[in-house]
Amino acid sequence: MLLAKSTWPEIEAYLQRSRTVVVPIGSNEQHGPTGLLGTDWMCPEIIAHEAQKDRADLLVAPTFNIGMAQHHLGFPGTISLKPSTFMAAIGDWCRSLAGHGFEKIYFLNGHGGNVHTIEAAFSELYAEASFAGRPRGFACKLKNWWDLAGVNALANRQFPTGHGSHATPSEIAVTQWAYPDAIKTAAYEPKIAPTGPIREALDFRARYPDGRMGADPAQATPEKGGELVALAAKGLIEDVAAFSAEAPPLQGPTGAVRP
Repeated sequence: MLLAKSTWPEIEAYLQRSRTVVVPIGSNEQHGPTGLLGTDWMCPEIIAHEAQKDRADLLVAPTFNIGMAQHHLGFPGTISLKPSTFMAAIGDWCRSLAGHGFEKIYFLNGHGGNVHTIEAAFSELYAEASFAGRPRGFACKLKNWWDLAGVNALANRQFPTGHGSHATPSEIAVTQWAYPDAIKTAAYEPKIAPTGPIREALDFRARYPDGRMGADPAQATPEKGGELVALAAKGLIEDVAAFSAEAPPLQGPTGAVRP
């Protein structure tokens, strides 16, 4: 079920049977000479949309498609939020959803550079409740799509060398499966890109001139992408179900958690 293609009465009815929502989140940034700029938001969106086809009670929110990608700003087309802006926006998304009654907000992430900032945003939300001495009323969870059950292992079997950490053949394969009309090819050297630290944009462009990190994305195929999507969608359904079933702790009369 897609929130953006639903009406408010349909969401009101959904909340009578489930209080969980999935938010695909990623980034719009360069992905080397063959990777689409939207790769990092497309991948979690593709997987979440595929998963909801097999499970009617999986509600998928609109994709949060701009993230923390300041180190990619040396490449045209990259759009980034500052960490503080990103955190504020995540907070407002969560407060909006929680205000309607959602109690479990599951973020399916597609950009490694988002992780620390998303976790910090969750901490800010929890701190609001902690300092006020009240329950937060909702819980957040972050999961990278490649960390869903079996996905990393499959990618390592598909791409035993040259997988790397940015503009990887696995993420590009996922977009090739979903958007076969947008498959790109390019000549690049070296075959496997260098790897190293990530700092500011000018430093990144100097270290990784074509945008790749440790990757040979020419190995990507739509068929391999389809295998990854199918496995990730299955893992997402299972992980969201476990999160939904997570019970809150018992609390004493003062709000203290009982031992």
